[in-house]
Amino acid sequence: MTRWERFWLNCQQDLKLYTFIWMLLMFFRIAFIALLPQYISPGITWVDIATSIYYGGRISLKSAGIAALLSFIFCTLINVIRPSLRTERLRRIIGYTFIFTLTLLFAARLPYYKQFHTVFSPLIFNTFRDDVQAIISTLVKEYDLIPRLAAAIAGAVGGCWLLAWWLNTRNLPVPRFTNRWLRRGFRTVVVLAIAWFMVFARFGGSLGYAGSVHWHNAAVTRDEFLNEAVLDDVQALYRAWSMHKMLAQATALNLTATRVANYAANLTGKQPVTANLDDYLRKEADGALIPRPRHIFLIVGESYAAWPLLPEYDNLHIADGLKNIAARDNAACASAFVPAGHGTMSSLGSLITGLAEVNLYPNYQPETYRQQYPTALAVQMKRLGYKTYFWYGGFPSWQRIRDFALAQGFDAFYGAGDIGQAPGNAWGIEDKFLFEAIERIWDGSEPSFHLILTISNHPPYTVDLAKEGFSPSILPETFRQDKAWLAKLGHFWYADKVLADFVDAMYRRYPDSLFAITGDHADRMNIEPNPPLFVRYAVPLVLYGQGIHKNILPQTAYGSHLDIAPTLIELIAPRGFVYYSLGRSLTHGAGIGIGSDLWVTYDYIGRISTNATEHTPYYRPGAVPPDKAELKATVDAVQAVSWWRVKMGSGL
Repeated sequence: MTRWERFWLNCQQDLKLYTFIWMLLMFFRIAFIALLPQYISPGITWVDIATSIYYGGRISLKSAGIAALLSFIFCTLINVIRPSLRTERLRRIIGYTFIFTLTLLFAARLPYYKQFHTVFSPLIFNTFRDDVQAIISTLVKEYDLIPRLAAAIAGAVGGCWLLAWWLNTRNLPVPRFTNRWLRRGFRTVVVLAIAWFMVFARFGGSLGYAGSVHWHNAAVTRDEFLNEAVLDDVQALYRAWSMHKMLAQATALNLTATRVANYAANLTGKQPVTANLDDYLRKEADGALIPRPRHIFLIVGESYAAWPLLPEYDNLHIADGLKNIAARDNAACASAFVPAGHGTMSSLGSLITGLAEVNLYPNYQPETYRQQYPTALAVQMKRLGYKTYFWYGGFPSWQRIRDFALAQGFDAFYGAGDIGQAPGNAWGIEDKFLFEAIERIWDGSEPSFHLILTISNHPPYTVDLAKEGFSPSILPETFRQDKAWLAKLGHFWYADKVLADFVDAMYRRYPDSLFAITGDHADRMNIEPNPPLFVRYAVPLVLYGQGIHKNILPQTAYGSHLDIAPTLIELIAPRGFVYYSLGRSLTHGAGIGIGSDLWVTYDYIGRISTNATEHTPYYRPGAVPPDKAELKATVDAVQAVSWWRVKMGSGL
């Protein structure tokens, strides 16, 4: 057999592998849409679905091309150069590897989308910094990891058998020409056709970048779910990695010291005349608005979303505890409030440091352990005369949380391992026992500030709800018959109940206290498959305690986690007290609440990454959204200053 004949036959095998992987990706795309039809928005037609599948097919030309390129380089070319080397087995190994990988990713895609309403976000790259054992335990208990894995492996084995059969089908013999020029012309056409096909596949059904399909322009339909279906799992992972890398390096902002100084100056209204970034964040308190509280409690509820507090969900009765507190005369609420990030650590990092979430994970950054950020919440509370405590229902080693908290100003840290034996799961102890431990361990003898992070409203759902007094009869009939919904809604009810019980107990015991209650993030549980942005992402902020009244915040108050520290400081600090903040006090009125990918005002909420804009439940007819240019300038400034402070320090 000549080298050309080997090349001809090997190229057909590469093409077979390519078509098989492409068809597998298409099968998974159609299965994704078919298995989760509840996430398709009302009004969507078959035209939208066909559009998603069509553009998905184009983008999958790229993904399948990876397998074909590996086969072409390591099988076809090597076999042509070294005919003695048998490479068909290697081609099958490449194909089998892709089949197993894609099948396992598809098995993960379905529960991932149900949980996060996206297909593989940048958060996955923090997974192995997380408590891997707890994650695996959650996957086993809550997401049926074992049967899902078994089904995926069985499906992959079947796919490998089909691929082996497909690769064994007959190839076309090489055309033979007696005329030398015809023979050379044919070979030239074949080589050019291969080059053309490589370019065509590389650009997703186009011959240039301008007409290509890629993750940046994959939102081709009117429906968010169908737009996610456009991306196969290879492209979704590439998108997640690209976003993770972009945020980590801040390449989109093109940062220089001068540029950061200008950002900080524009954000704070100061002149760019100092080489110390912290100078721009310096503020002075207007003077205390309430009597100085002896104790301050900032309670961060795991997955405590704002939507159960809205009137349209009153029939669920899962947030009655916090609603009762918020309704009292000595309570005030932010109407529209968004978290700093989409995960616990991303939001917590912002709450602790006072800096925006820009995907840097300050709990792992050297600067965090070299010095305390002047914007750090505990640092400023200590300057106000409070001893600072961090209470966590989980384990101190998770995400280096103990080291992180102590490095950034907390005097004492207590986690599940410090509290002793108590019911719980792989993530830590149940909320009730965390709150009981606080009452037992802390003696209240000196002014104190407490940041309390709960864990129970998180899968795996293991609280004995019946023992805790939960009755399914409080829920509408639809949810009483569904064990999964009973567990989800019941654990929200439990987390809300024990939180409210703790606040009431502490307030009776220490009536000169101030409480601030929020959630670390939402976007984990919604009873609608396609909730609006506010319902999906917003978290509450409730202030309660001595001196608080309904008018202490504007009725249109809104913001984000960045605004909690300055709000607390402006409530209690004497006039002229110097503090440092990237956010603004909610007592000061209008601004823009900024999260990692969200912004909010009283009337509007939007995504930073996609420019999507929607009304909040408080929308007033005639209200206009923020100017896009001003919004972008604010977001860029907040992110740039935060990135520089964590990565480069205070020097400009």
